[in-house]
Amino acid sequence: MTQDARVQEFVTSFNALRSEVEKVFGGHREIITHVLFGMFAGGHVLLEGVPGLGKTLLIKTLAEGLELKFSRIQFTPDLMPADIIGTNIIVEDADGRKHFQFQQGPIFAHILLADEINRATPKTQSALLEGMQEASVTVGGVSRPLPGPFFVLATQNPIEMEGTYPLPESQLDRFTMRIRMGYPDFENEKDILRDLVDLDQAPVVGLRRWVKAFRP
Repeated sequence: MTQDARVQEFVTSFNALRSEVEKVFGGHREIITHVLFGMFAGGHVLLEGVPGLGKTLLIKTLAEGLELKFSRIQFTPDLMPADIIGTNIIVEDADGRKHFQFQQGPIFAHILLADEINRATPKTQSALLEGMQEASVTVGGVSRPLPGPFFVLATQNPIEMEGTYPLPESQLDRFTMRIRMGYPDFENEKDILRDLVDLDQAPVVGLRRWVKAFRP
């Protein structure tokens, strides 16, 4: 296969994947495109926006479209590094002898959603540094490779919001892109509304009238 043919094959596959994601996550073609660029470039993406914009839905849909192992970590102030990378636990074998066994954390996935990453403390945020840079994590002095490909899409709320911690420079440096996500435009909001609201089942007369106004 020639170089031009390989490029054309990639473009076709790229467009097909983007179209599949848009069936679930519509109204943000530019956002989807940039997330795919970051993933195929072998980097990681930081998506910033207020809650309720569908950031989680985007990355989950992407993982399903690629049929890759998906994992989500909800970052909270009490989250610990071991909750991300895993830890050694004591287990007992059939002969009654005890030994340490590594229990994998949710970071062991192809596509990892670090949801609201800036709600965790800097110590916990830093637990992702080695994995994002080296595609491996070290626990108890043993380096353990992560599945390949490994892609992190982290979401964060605007730093002005209460209960958030700014990401350190070392963490920001691990991201290939930082994308700010806003609300869909008016036309796309109408499309979303048509998909979500069943006029026959709408319980409020006023709502039915309001939705009907958007119908072509």
